Amino acid sequence: MYGYRKTTGRRGLLALAGMLAATTLPAPVASASTSREAAVVQSLEREAHPLRSTDPGGRTADLRALSGMVGDAKVVGLGEATHGSHEFFAMKERVFRHLVEERGFTTFGLEMSWSAGLRIDEYLQGGPGDPRRIAEETLAGSPWEREEFVSLIGWMREHNRRHPDRRVHFMGDDLGGPKLGDHIFERVLSSVRETRPEALPRLTELYGGLRPFDDIFDYLRKPVGEREENAARAKEALDLVAEQHAADDGDDYAWTVQHARNIAQTFAFATIDLADPASITAAERLRDQAMADNVLWWQRHTGHKMLLSAHNGHIGYLSTHPDMYPRTQGAVLRDRLGRDYAAIGFSFAGGSFLTKNSSLGGDWKPVTVPAARPGMNEHTLDRVRYRDFYLDLRTAPVAARTWLDRARPVYDAGSTFTPDPLPTLALSRAYDILIHLHRVRAADRL
Repeated sequence: MYGYRKTTGRRGLLALAGMLAATTLPAPVASASTSREAAVVQSLEREAHPLRSTDPGGRTADLRALSGMVGDAKVVGLGEATHGSHEFFAMKERVFRHLVEERGFTTFGLEMSWSAGLRIDEYLQGGPGDPRRIAEETLAGSPWEREEFVSLIGWMREHNRRHPDRRVHFMGDDLGGPKLGDHIFERVLSSVRETRPEALPRLTELYGGLRPFDDIFDYLRKPVGEREENAARAKEALDLVAEQHAADDGDDYAWTVQHARNIAQTFAFATIDLADPASITAAERLRDQAMADNVLWWQRHTGHKMLLSAHNGHIGYLSTHPDMYPRTQGAVLRDRLGRDYAAIGFSFAGGSFLTKNSSLGGDWKPVTVPAARPGMNEHTLDRVRYRDFYLDLRTAPVAARTWLDRARPVYDAGSTFTPDPLPTLALSRAYDILIHLHRVRAADRL
């Protein structure tokens, strides 16, 4: 039900009976901390907008205030507090549908490889296959290999069938992992063969030692020196392709340069030395910068308004692990786009999600966490009377803004999850808008 309150039903009646039975007893004296939290909750409630549902379809009147918060932003980052919760994934489709229909958005970007995104977009524009087959082919091994993304891809294909004059697109903003895909090399080589045949022999030689790139985890077992040489070859290939690019080459060659750039980005990241913390930090900084550069290229080249889907730590301005992610994709986009970028984070007060034992591979398995405990951001947020809601962190009342500006423990799960100790985050420093959900469940496997 729209605006569902947490004290409805039998539990609410029992609570009311208990209050009436206690009217003859002296009222307890609230502690100062309890009073402060109550004031914060009241302040949050003045800004909160209840959600009717997280699942796509049906009425979207409850999202109109969210549209107003987004305003005229050209790129909207929509995060996820975990990489494997049904409600986060379903809500992304719901928000994207709304922004397509009400705000003219035309691209869904995802924290996945550039080359896999191209394959999905080919299908959306009329290519062969079906949503499930495309998801299995492009999302295999990722946390997004889920029924929720089959639904999203299916809706986007159907939208294009029904509205050929305002088509939607799919892009992957990330590097080429876990596999780069041989077809992206072929795209570059085919274009150069047609337009710059004199550069083809050297380009073929450079790429010959790099392909295929089928498994980044296996590739990272190669000596660092060998991987650094390969990165230099990929960069030389990019320079060769870019040098051949002239102002009158048109749209096709601009895409060719971008494909070569993504190949070079991937091999540069893959020089990471997993035994060296400084190398890991440098690689993750490079990755977030590359993701932001890819988003900026796409938006400026196509002119599309974009919904960018990624983990909270990539769309926001701060990460819960700043030592590993010192400068996020969201921070780069804010610096480059200003008010044309808006970051929407997610929080949840308990439930289940999918995660792995190691960031270097393994299966995604369900993990369940209890209700947020006192002292966590989510514990206070969950006292707001709406089960699920969103609020603009930039315009919240004073008491709420003061509370939001302080770092506290949060639930945050990427490829892996460490429950003790929990990381901390100041919500208003990380996002512009926050969507809070009472409970989540693990995303649906294909």
